[in-house]
Amino acid sequence: MSIYDYSVSKPSGEEVSLGDYKGKVMLIVNTATGCGFTPQYKDIEELYEKYHEKGLEIIDIPCNQFAGQTPGTDDEIHEFCTLRYNTQFPQMKKSDVNGENALPLYAYLKSQKGFEGFEKGAKGIKAKMMVGAMKTMLAKIDKDYKNNPDIKWNFTKFVVDREGNVVERFEPTADMGAVAECIDKLI
Repeated sequence: MSIYDYSVSKPSGEEVSLGDYKGKVMLIVNTATGCGFTPQYKDIEELYEKYHEKGLEIIDIPCNQFAGQTPGTDDEIHEFCTLRYNTQFPQMKKSDVNGENALPLYAYLKSQKGFEGFEKGAKGIKAKMMVGAMKTMLAKIDKDYKNNPDIKWNFTKFVVDREGNVVERFEPTADMGAVAECIDKLI
């Protein structure tokens, strides 16, 4: 199977085939409205504005699996993002990314790019502090977190090239500049 064999749902229930995005670069991200990483919406919107006309698609999948940080309805999430961050990219239906109810897309993404640590792409003192905090928190939740491909937290990002290859996984602690560099090379 390839990424183009998967689909996601819009809040209306309408299915969106990722096959519709053949030939485009995709940034697939599980998001949250009440997380310390939520300000990344601003950076993701900037990427969308800069690269959408050149072939970038954002696949925003709100998820409430991490400390209940996305408690609202799909409509409330959309309203929050458009009012607070002026997001223009479409949001999909709130969904799970881990466990038995996880979107099949996420099983595929994790099989293509597993967890490689929080340090990759993390730059600056604040990022290093976030890395330490993430490691401490996850060690309490899942002592084996380093050895499984599960999504660890909100704002884990996967970049897919124009041929449908999952080329990179960025953990929430990664510098958004590193994400932008990756996309820029593929556009």
